[in-house]
Amino acid sequence: MVETLFEDIFRVDQLDPDGKKFDKVNRIEARSDQFDMYMQLDVNTEIYPMHVGEKFMMVLASTLNLDGTPDSGFFTPGGRKSLADKFEYVMHGKLYRISEEGSGANVKADIYVSFGGLLMLLRGDPSIAAKFELDQRWIRLSSTCLNLSVLQQANAK
Repeated sequence: MVETLFEDIFRVDQLDPDGKKFDKVNRIEARSDQFDMYMQLDVNTEIYPMHVGEKFMMVLASTLNLDGTPDSGFFTPGGRKSLADKFEYVMHGKLYRISEEGSGANVKADIYVSFGGLLMLLRGDPSIAAKFELDQRWIRLSSTCLNLSVLQQANAK
């Protein structure tokens, strides 16, 4: 069984807060439901468009292998099932910086990851950051969550 490093449901609060920098990339700002984590994330909108108000599940894992064994780093053809099969958008990256801001009860950890130049900042409880190490390789997996109220309205008709 795959042990994930982090998983939560996020809500997109804002797109491109500092203006649009690239044609096919949006920088989103989002907040998580369970751990109240703040996130800035660059997303390739050509293959995974996102919108304000949309909810998505994000999982961080160290391997795609369902049995939890480390990835070889190479593509293995043959139709082998993996964690990626359960998600819509998958990226591989490297944690390049961890820092803390604030003092006392207001301390927040900042975790910076680069996914081939698409950046992610994850900010929140330092106890969550304690699981992570500098230069750690991550796989980020996302899937859009259904808006339950829209689904309920459709079923009522």
